Order: sequence, then C-alpha cells, then structure tokens
Amino acid sequence: MRKIVSVIIVTAGILISGAAFGQALVLKDGITKLGPDQFKVEGGKVMKIVKVGGNIATSELQMSSVLRMEWPEPEELTQGTALLAAGKTQEALELLQKGRDFFQPFKDVPGSRYVDLAFAYVEALGAAGKFEESVKAMPALRLLKLSDEQKMKLKILQLNIDRQTGADAASIVAQAQNILSETDDSAIGASLWMIQGDVHFKQKQWEKALFAYLRVPVFYGTQVQRVPEAELNSARTLAKMRRFEDAATYYKRIIDNYPGSTIAETAKTEEASVRGLKNEDEKAAKADDKKAGDKPAEEAKPAEAPATEAKK
Repeated sequence: MRKIVSVIIVTAGILISGAAFGQALVLKDGITKLGPDQFKVEGGKVMKIVKVGGNIATSELQMSSVLRMEWPEPEELTQGTALLAAGKTQEALELLQKGRDFFQPFKDVPGSRYVDLAFAYVEALGAAGKFEESVKAMPALRLLKLSDEQKMKLKILQLNIDRQTGADAASIVAQAQNILSETDDSAIGASLWMIQGDVHFKQKQWEKALFAYLRVPVFYGTQVQRVPEAELNSARTLAKMRRFEDAATYYKRIIDNYPGSTIAETAKTEEASVRGLKNEDEKAAKADDKKAGDKPAEEAKPAEAPATEAKK
C-alpha cells in the first residue's frame, strides 16, 4: 500500500511540477502537464525529458499529442521590449530570436506565443535598420493564423517596407492617416507616425517630419520601445532644420537616458557634428536643401521603424 501511495505522490509531482510557474504543455489526455524542465526544443524538435533515478532519457514529443500551451507572456518578449525601450536594439533582437525559435515548433498549438514573438522580432529588425532581413521574414508571417489585430500589424509592417522601397510617398501617408482614423490602438498609432515621419524626412519636409516624430514620445509614451528611435530621429530632423542647439539638447538627452546602448553611441557621434553651433534661420536650411547633391539629407536617414502602437 505504501508503495502505491508513493507512486501516486511521485506521479502527481511530475504532473504539477510544470504548472508551478504557470508554464506547461497540456497533453491531449487533459491531465498530463509537462513543465519547462520536462521538455526542450532541440534542432526544431521538441524532446520530452524523463528522469529515472540519476539517469535522463529523451524522446521526441509529437505535436499531435499536445492539446494546448499554458504559458504567460514569455520573458523573451517582456525583456526584449524593455531592451528596445533602452535603445539596445541588437540585444533585443537576439533575445526575441531566441524566444521565437523556442516557440516555433508550437506555432499551431493553442496558447503558443509564437506569433507575438515573430511580430516583435520583425519589428525589432526594422528598428535595427535590418531592412533586407525584414523583407525576408514577411512571407512566413503571412502564412500564420492571424487575428484581426495581427493582420493590421502585418499591414503596417508592409507599409513600412513600401516606404523604404520608394513607393509613392503621398499614397503611404494617405494610407497611414486612413488607418489612424480607424483605430485608437496606441501601438499601431506610434508605428504609423514613425512611418509618416520617415516619409517626410526622405522628402526633406523637415517640419512635417519633426511633428510626426515628436507625436510618439508626447502622445504615445506608453509605447516605450518606440520612444528612443523617435527621439533620435527628432534630433536628426532638428539638425536638418539648422536648429543645432536644439538638436544638441536632444542628442544629449538620448545619451543620458539610454547609457550603454547602440542608440546612445549613435547620438554621441552625431552630437559631435553640431556641438557648439548656434541655431540658424530656417530660410538658410531651405536654401541649403535646394543645392544639388545634398548628401547629408540622404545619409542621415532615420533609423528604420516597423509597427505597432496606440493612444494612451
């Protein structure tokens, strides 16, 4: 009898161990739950881990046997967003890719966080200026089962790609404004204003670009992962407007607010080019833009930005 009780206790411990932290695979018997310490993803396959005494054995777990995932927002997603908010785009990319790869085998399993991580990863690619990689990742996103909200995110990601490939600027701005009129989602809103800012910047419409970029920290400050990029682009736009003192102030703020980040290092380099210069007449900036071969306007392009935000 004692032996039976012991077996029951051990079995129960195995079943609930994965649920201790709210992370588990629920198998189709509706009872068995595998926690993070009872399986691993290896080479794109899910391997079940069985411990017998001091020995460990593994066997491939078929996805057909998995009913659902019980998994709160993954650490890779929350920390990845925090890294983007700190201006550390490369570190964010690495973490988001790690999370995406982990959930990839479960992409069709109810409760999986794969789609969230896949979108966050592509958005981070854009923020890091990795345009070609963003384009390559889009077809895989289109094949996923998407909610209406995710379909909207996909549309915005494509809009951001279009504006980088030379599509009609007026059409892109019109599409962005149309979407803004249909949603009050802050993630979407922030992304759309960033896209508009980049379009205006490329067209050398500095005032419009500055207005668009500044809307992100002012009206969409909760979208913290977008703020560093918006502030950097605002500083670049002010420099283009020959408001050098204002630009330097913005650059210094970025350096102070995001220490140790890629964006802060970029700000340091660009701040050096305007350091000590005084604000000039706006007419001088416009006259300068008319000169042939205005290379700085082309070279100082805004940091790439993909999608998702909304009003507070």
